[in-house]
Amino acid sequence: MPDIQHRELSVNGIRMHVAEMGSGPLVILCHGWPELWYSWRHQLPAIAQAGFHAVAPDMRGFGATDAPADAGEYTILHTVGDIVSLVAALGEKQAYIVGHDWGAPVAWHAAMMRPDLFPAVVGMSVPHRPRAPDAPLKMLRKSGLENFYWIYFQTPGVAEAEFERDVPMTMRRLLYGISGDVKVDRENPFIVPAGSGFLDRLAVPEALPNWLREKDVERMASEYQRTGFRDGLNLYRNIDRNWELTAPWQNAKITQPALFIAGTRDPVIAGKRGEVAIEQMTQTVPGVQKIMIEGAGHWIQQERPEQVNEAVLKFLQRVCG
Repeated sequence: MPDIQHRELSVNGIRMHVAEMGSGPLVILCHGWPELWYSWRHQLPAIAQAGFHAVAPDMRGFGATDAPADAGEYTILHTVGDIVSLVAALGEKQAYIVGHDWGAPVAWHAAMMRPDLFPAVVGMSVPHRPRAPDAPLKMLRKSGLENFYWIYFQTPGVAEAEFERDVPMTMRRLLYGISGDVKVDRENPFIVPAGSGFLDRLAVPEALPNWLREKDVERMASEYQRTGFRDGLNLYRNIDRNWELTAPWQNAKITQPALFIAGTRDPVIAGKRGEVAIEQMTQTVPGVQKIMIEGAGHWIQQERPEQVNEAVLKFLQRVCG
């Protein structure tokens, strides 16, 4: 099997770095925060070997892809627009889209907005939700969740200073701290009490779990030491703006074949709120297939690559006919 290839493409007004393997029907893999194309290192060869052209970009503001200076250029319309443009830049008319974490909303919205372009969708760890009745940050504040991490991330410079103080330790805490390998009962890692930081509730591993090697942490950390965290955090700074921009899709449904994969120990979907979010997904994605991987946490495609690859390939082979 040939090695992963890298190149840059002109996409939606920016230069986008992509990693790719294989040939055949196009499969685009959208990573989340704080990640890179490298999060898909286990999926690229598996998907390529199965007869597909697997492409994992560094998303807007991440890694070797351009990072616009204006925080307003990180809305869901920008990120979906990037993937729409990427399909054309790759010389294709359609693509199967897969997204994890922040990449999941990109994948869900791409499928919702352009069903002609994306005939099937896979979302991991973050379910698609009906459009909220009010701006999300406003709703959080009204419900007394002033300490939710989305709000902590709003003020430019605050989270950046915390994460950039010791980038290798930041990556170790983030990758381990919300994985399935944290066995003790943990406080909600997404609540940031006054006077503390986001990382304070995340455990420091005594030793890295089997799925995460030192060179993986170093690879991710070296990129974030170079780029900083500001541009990725701008995704969170457009949460309310995204709600405004998606008003034309109120009550829209995703009717293409769809698959949702998540870990049973993922704190993003833990508790009652997570149960409700997964249940609500059937309202907006009728017929979605759901696969829950026992014991896995948030970094699902890195923690359980064999199971994720099997599920994704089975889905792709089915929708390809």
